[in-house]
Amino acid sequence: MTIRVVVADDQALVRGGFRLIIDARDDLEVVGEAADGQHAVRLVRELGPDVVLMDVRMPVMDGIEATRAIVASGSATRVLVVTTFDLDEHVLTALRAGASGFLLKDIRPAELAEAVRVVARGDALLAPTVTRRMLDRFAHTTTPPAPAALAGLTPREREVLALIGQALSNTEIARQLHLSEATVKTHVSAVLRKLGLRDRAQAVVAAYDHGLVEPRRG
Repeated sequence: MTIRVVVADDQALVRGGFRLIIDARDDLEVVGEAADGQHAVRLVRELGPDVVLMDVRMPVMDGIEATRAIVASGSATRVLVVTTFDLDEHVLTALRAGASGFLLKDIRPAELAEAVRVVARGDALLAPTVTRRMLDRFAHTTTPPAPAALAGLTPREREVLALIGQALSNTEIARQLHLSEATVKTHVSAVLRKLGLRDRAQAVVAAYDHGLVEPRRG
């Protein structure tokens, strides 16, 4: 099946570049372009794309509010935030709003195409090194949720959430906890369900917000 993409960026040159890269792949197709977040939300409602490449800073409605509106609508569309700087505090806000990951505008064409595929599959796109640095810097910029929010998790599920917070894959978590990968997937699904999280990207942020992963200093 072809993965249908909407590109949202206020710069026509950027939109055009992304379109060229995406449309050059047999399994990807740009079905719409938006120059602001409000237009992006409308296109998602009208076209039902699989993925939105969402710039953060746009007029009328920024990418964060647009992401929040798309997620709140119950749409199955996944949002992939695009940013110029890897330590962009707005990216963390976008992840909290429900974005499934982020990438930098200087990404290589093949990596961009693969990022769209990853998010379309329902996976989170979080480069461990960049994600860790970003969260270490901005994790406590908002008030953490009450610890009681984790009360419904089993001790093993809390362990799994903490390791998700370190941006570890299911394979890496399975190896560290001496579990099968299938068992880890079951625990991850339970964590997402019990905490009401959209996907793994929000689980990473939740692990920091709940103090399961301590930000590194310095």
